Amino acid sequence: MNAEHRAVTVIGLGSMGSALAAALLDRGHPTTVWNRSPDKARPLVERGAHLAATPQEAVAASPLTIACVLDYEALYTVLGPAAGDFAGRTLVNLTSGSPEQAHEAVKWAGSHGADYLDGAIMTTPPGVGDPAMMFLYSGSQQVFEAHRPTLAALGDPLYLGADPGLASLYDAALLGLMWSTMTGWLHGTALVGAEGTPATDFTPVATRWLTAVAGFLTTYAPQVDAGRYPGDDATVDVQIAAIDHLIHAAAARGIDNALPELLKAAMEKAGAAGHGQDSYASLIEVLRPPARD
Repeated sequence: MNAEHRAVTVIGLGSMGSALAAALLDRGHPTTVWNRSPDKARPLVERGAHLAATPQEAVAASPLTIACVLDYEALYTVLGPAAGDFAGRTLVNLTSGSPEQAHEAVKWAGSHGADYLDGAIMTTPPGVGDPAMMFLYSGSQQVFEAHRPTLAALGDPLYLGADPGLASLYDAALLGLMWSTMTGWLHGTALVGAEGTPATDFTPVATRWLTAVAGFLTTYAPQVDAGRYPGDDATVDVQIAAIDHLIHAAAARGIDNALPELLKAAMEKAGAAGHGQDSYASLIEVLRPPARD
């Protein structure tokens, strides 16, 4: 069979699992599906998917099984009866979890003769299949390269390294970045909205500003790695003064200030630790644990 159209099994047909199976079908992969509630498979079967009667049948149908279920407890409950069918096959686990759970899963798969990749989906179901959307993978690079053409049907496959916990770790870190960014945008939207500015007017300006912010991150990354934070752009002390303007403007308009107050507290902690004249990147020193001797 053409490497770009290998058979694949998808276990779990929630919103995300169904989107994964649909993307595979759209790109010509013979796709077997299984779900605890078979009714969820009907739209996929109508598009050409094969519905397996059991997890064992599903795993046996393809050299590659992609699992996307509620949590790791559900993963083992579903795949346990099919454990004997995994020998010589590959399990790609896109179930959300922790790095520690990923390490347990690679041991579980290996004990049953299966290759294993842990993954994280950095999009919502409508974005599955878009080559601009990231799918993160960690584990054996050889296994990743062997299945890269198939995984590319889901989105842009990015390999992070041999440690199977890296995909989950990046997932948590990137979600934190997302929530912080979106909440900051919502706080700003509430602030300008208090003066009658619609969110649709504010947002193009905000997204343009995020392009500049991305440049700051690129500048600060080598500072973080080196542990040296030259304050030649804007010091922590300057940022503390600046955030006071935000806090005062928001308070005067009745906007909840929990987020900027939290940020100011981190800045002040960095200043108290001797980083007042350093760049904003020096806040990493009060966020991460102290170095061990």
